Amino acid sequence: MNTWAIHFIKKVIFARKKIQMQDITKNNFDFIRVLLAFIVFLGHLGTLSASPDLKIFEHSPIEIAVFGFFAVSGFLIARSYDRSSSLKSYLKKRIKRIVPAYLLVIFLCAILLSLVSTYSFTEYFSNTQVYKYLFWNSLFLNFKAPWLPGVFGNQAVNGALWTLKIEMCYYFSVPLLFLLFGKNNKYRNISLVILYFLSLTYLNYFESLHKISLAKQLPGTLSYFIPGMLIYFNFDKFIKHKNILFIIALATVWIDLYLNIQLFSPMMIGVIVMYIAYSFKFLNNFGKYGDFTYGIYIFHFPIIRTFQTLGLFEDYNPFVMALVCMLVVIAVGISSWHLYEKRFL
Repeated sequence: MNTWAIHFIKKVIFARKKIQMQDITKNNFDFIRVLLAFIVFLGHLGTLSASPDLKIFEHSPIEIAVFGFFAVSGFLIARSYDRSSSLKSYLKKRIKRIVPAYLLVIFLCAILLSLVSTYSFTEYFSNTQVYKYLFWNSLFLNFKAPWLPGVFGNQAVNGALWTLKIEMCYYFSVPLLFLLFGKNNKYRNISLVILYFLSLTYLNYFESLHKISLAKQLPGTLSYFIPGMLIYFNFDKFIKHKNILFIIALATVWIDLYLNIQLFSPMMIGVIVMYIAYSFKFLNNFGKYGDFTYGIYIFHFPIIRTFQTLGLFEDYNPFVMALVCMLVVIAVGISSWHLYEKRFL
């Protein structure tokens, strides 16, 4: 084969890879994360505000939104690891993305929420629970010390943070999953599907025993993470058949919800999320002003609880206060990104 032919073939291969790269990088993940965070915010608003008028938001599908986040993580974390030059580089990027803002919300809550505590400043900062809260939450073990003295009636300060522990577990699990079921493993897909059903077995078993906190630990939530990985490994096939897969996914999720079972719905939630990520091209530039979803997610819970503790939902029009609360959460999320988070990336 002459030099010109070889050069031409290389150009074709390069062009094809470039198109595939563009296909996978042009997506709506920024829009999806904002949408999912907004759904979680509304659900917690309905629950935490203690306002009868806002109870309509209690029906917001918080769990589906959280599981949607896990599916997105399965895809993006797999992609991040696959593109990293080394394990050290991968872990460095992932930890910088999640840990600084996480520690920020922990320490700000411990300090600023003293202003709404029923304890005096002296009583508050001399109480060992404050330092237990800082210690255990800094280690992502929120369940060991979820409350602060005299704050929110000694209830959980930030009930949204349990997912961050799971996210960290994903970060450390992906290198192992790649080692066992990576791209060079011809049994990769079937192995991940088996792991998916093992995860579902764990999830459904503990849910049947009404041990929800155990069901939502890593072995159970892997059933929502693995679909994202599978779609990443089979991206070209997914894009080719995404329309029919989307229709099948909608029908399957509806059937699972109707029968009150979790069999294929975790996999199908992943398909729905990824379909939205790679459709509707007009949403591609949604995140051009910054990635402030994480800030919205980690700060919204204590902000809603502070509004409720101050009686704002009770003393004023609850819908107006809900709007004000949402704007405060968005402002804090944007500030967290521009003033703090992106400095670490």
